Amino acid sequence: MSGLALVGGSGLSRLQEMEIDRREFVQTPYGAPSAELTFGRLFGREIVFLARHGDRHTIPPHKINYRANIWALKQASVAEVIAIAAVGGIRRDMEPGRLIVPDHIIDYTHGRPHTFFEEALDAVTHIDFTHPYSAHLRVRLIEAAERAGLFVCRSGTYGCTQGPRLETAAEVCRMERDGCDLVGMTGMPEAALARELGMDYACCAVVVNWAAGKTETEIRMDEIRANMDKGMQDVIRLLRCFVSAE
Repeated sequence: MSGLALVGGSGLSRLQEMEIDRREFVQTPYGAPSAELTFGRLFGREIVFLARHGDRHTIPPHKINYRANIWALKQASVAEVIAIAAVGGIRRDMEPGRLIVPDHIIDYTHGRPHTFFEEALDAVTHIDFTHPYSAHLRVRLIEAAERAGLFVCRSGTYGCTQGPRLETAAEVCRMERDGCDLVGMTGMPEAALARELGMDYACCAVVVNWAAGKTETEIRMDEIRANMDKGMQDVIRLLRCFVSAE
């Protein structure tokens, strides 16, 4: 079993570079995960891959079964999770195409099952979530990006919204006042659930558009797709350097 998992978001539902050994459907106490777990090798390193939105990218952010996804990875003996995410840029230096390894998160979601600790407990259980991302996993991602010759933002606060609609300009203004540097829809409760199960978790985010109101133009899906395609190529370059150092 591999100790490393990649969770692919929008733009990375499949890893063409992965040599696949097998696919396995895993049933969990929380239902079915978004897709089968794919076991194989990426640039020689054994990994597990999971498509967060499903193999055909049909599951919207607020309908993802985050608990089943993380539980399934834990069952597969995964200890480290790298989450790939497409995001909008809020901070001035987070223009489309930029890679970011965030170090903090603010959760604006609602109604998503967000914990494993709610039924049949011997005692109320809390986790320390002061720093939501694994520090040593973040450092390794940043170092891999630098070895790949990629400029990466070494910190940033990820604002996680409910989706699936994009945000209003006023909402982005509020998020900016709150201290958010980027905005996405899948960072929570994924990060917290991984912490609850004792898994190291870090995010590699790709900016695919300016957040609402940060430019005078309308957000266009064709531009998002173009930026996503380019950004995911950079993610693959980063991952090649990341696994080669393991």
